[in-house]
This record gives sequence, structure tokens and C-alpha cells, in this order.
Amino acid sequence: MFTVMAIAVLSAQNEDAYLHHKFEKKQLSSEFYGEGVGVGDLNGDGIPDIIAGPFWYEGPDYETKYLYQKDSIYDRTKYSENFILEVEDVNEDGWNDILMVGFPGEEAYWFENPGSEKEGFWERHLIHPQVDNESPLFYDLNGDGKKELIFQTEGIIGYAKRKEDPTEPWEFIAISEQDESLGRFTHGLGVGDVDGDGWEDIILAHGWWKNPGDWGSRELWEFHPYDFGPGGSQMYIYDVNGDGLNDVITSLDAHRWGLAWYEQIKDDKGQISFRKHLILGENASDNNAYGVSFSELHAIELKDIDGDGTPDIVTGKRFWAHGPFGEKHQSEAAVLYWFKLDNSGNTPEFIPYLIDFDSGVGTQIQVEDVTGNGWPDIVVCNKKGTFVFYHTVDEVSKEVWEYMQPKKNQTGNKF
Repeated sequence: MFTVMAIAVLSAQNEDAYLHHKFEKKQLSSEFYGEGVGVGDLNGDGIPDIIAGPFWYEGPDYETKYLYQKDSIYDRTKYSENFILEVEDVNEDGWNDILMVGFPGEEAYWFENPGSEKEGFWERHLIHPQVDNESPLFYDLNGDGKKELIFQTEGIIGYAKRKEDPTEPWEFIAISEQDESLGRFTHGLGVGDVDGDGWEDIILAHGWWKNPGDWGSRELWEFHPYDFGPGGSQMYIYDVNGDGLNDVITSLDAHRWGLAWYEQIKDDKGQISFRKHLILGENASDNNAYGVSFSELHAIELKDIDGDGTPDIVTGKRFWAHGPFGEKHQSEAAVLYWFKLDNSGNTPEFIPYLIDFDSGVGTQIQVEDVTGNGWPDIVVCNKKGTFVFYHTVDEVSKEVWEYMQPKKNQTGNKF
């Protein structure tokens, strides 16, 4: 079922062309299969497929789904065993496999693609027996062309990389001392070059670890403490204001409110600190300049949505993160937004565009062009179901573009 969104998203490309960005919503399933989601070509036809829970949906129409592991439909008042998904050819046999982090504090696996045979369960291989943190990350950290799994286990930050035989459990490499304050449900994790030395560092909500730049060494990384809030979800390192210093973008609290970018400040001695700039307020009553407020930003993606060469934020509300119990905000509208990074003024601004109000996010968002039209689409899986939002554009007049832009000091956008 397709729903054409009435909320238009627009961007000015030049004086003569104004693009009207539209998102069409297609719901692939209404069942709760998990809160991670994957996108990648699994059947070798060159078209991205979608993975949600125990199924993969065949592109381009995603009408046909195949079961690759034991079928699991979860109780919406509880939790799933599927928090993070990724796609990569782990064993380099020419077929993309599925990598999965289950429930925090439990196992991570990869599922071996059987090739042209679409039916039947895929063979499962253990990556690591205890993967803590609610936003672990599959990412090529060391630049070898293969994704590592970045996470913490029993209070130790590090990453797991595959062995010569990828079917064996991956090797865990610690970068930190043990910190007993870090538990299985710790929130907030990211990767990026914080200090600009060309080596990607690891960041958590309470600080960052400097990459020593020697992959052959097993020395621990130097820790730099900093308070980036109680802990949100995925964290990103990007030079928001274009001053040559990389900043931090993060939600502040995965189960309450807040979205911010932290401006990097470097003193004469090269010491790094940060200045917080709120994008969304830290309390329910703190609407931003555009009147927008929502809670539980448990997944964030940073991608260029409108094609202007600048990455934008995609995020939303994780509906019933802890079930329908507890505070009222857990059951509020499951909104999905993208925030355009606008550097045209004196200070950077993130302009909010509503995509949907009845889907939200899980613990992961995928932003990829699944149609091949050159515009990134959005895929989410959560307690509302599995959704793909198709992104298309129309050229409109300057007057229409200006009329459709979000306005400041508005009310009615609180969810």
C-alpha cells in the first residue's frame, strides 16, 4: 500500500530550478520483526533488497519475501532480538551475506548467503558472544575493505575483525581499559576523525578515544572524556560549520528528548572541547524554532537527502521503546523527519521536514537509493512494522517552493 505524503519537502538548487521532494510510503509488513533494518543486493541482480527480522524482501517492488532464519514475530510490549543489520560479502564468495546484532549483551552473527537458492535457512556463524551497547556499528574502521564490528563488551571498548577463516568467531581487539559503568544497555556510539589527524576515532556519549594510527599495535587508545548527554543512538563526526574542525552530531537521550550538534573548539595548545547547539530541545515543552518537539530519537542517519553536497540528519521517534508502559511520551506519534543542514546564514541551522507521523524509527535507519533514480530513499523497521519511503522530485516555481518551506515560530508540530 502506498501513501503519498501531503507534507512536501523542497530545496532550492539554483535561481531557475526549485525541487519539490516527495516521499511515498510503502508498508511491507505490520508485524514486529525487529528494530534493525538492512539494505543490499542479496540475489545478485544488481537491485537492492531489504532485510527486516527473519525475512529479506526482493527488490524492486518488495512484494516477495524469503525466510532466511527462524520466523519470529515479537510482542510489541516487549523487545526483539534484532537491533542492528548490515549487508556484506563476508566470505568473499560473490554473494552478499547478512550481519546481525541481536539483543544488547547477547550474540552477534552473520548469515551465509546460499547463492542462487532462495529457499531455506541460511547457515549462521558467530561473530561475538556478547555485544553490549544499543548502537553497535558495522564499519570498515581499519581501511582493509572489510567491515569490523565496533562495540563494547563487559565494559571494554573495541572492535571485532574477521579471521582468515571468517566462519570462526571474530577476533576482539580492545582499545580501552575496562569501565564498569558501561553496561549492556549503554547508549550512543560512533566513529570519525575527531582531531583531524587522518585516523578515525571511536566516540561514546561520555568521551572519545584517539586512534594511535598503528593497526599492528595492541596499545590502548588515549581517552578524552566529554559529556555528550545521557546517551542517544548513532553518533556522527562532521564539520558542521565548515571551520575545518570536526564536530559531533548526536541525539542526547534515547528515551527522552534532545538532538544537538557539538561545535569543536580548539585552543592555542591544541586542546579540544565542545560547545553544544540544540537542534531539538531537551524537554517535552522545549519546541525548537520551527515548533518541533518529539522524544526517543533512538536511531539517526547522516546522509545528503536533497543533493546539495551537504549531509542531513534523518531521525524520528522510536514508538513504544519500552512498551506502552511508563511515561506518556512513549505512546506519542511515531514521527519520521529529515533535518536539512543549511549553512547559508551566519550560523548553521538544521531545518526540519516531516516525512511521516505513523512509522517512526527503530534502533537503525537505512538511507539508500533503492529505486535507482538518484535520490536516497528511507527504510525503517520497528514495532509499527517495516516501511520504505520512496523519494522523488518535481520542479516547482519559486512561489510554491517558498510557500512550502517550514516556518519559524509555528505551533502544532509537537509530537
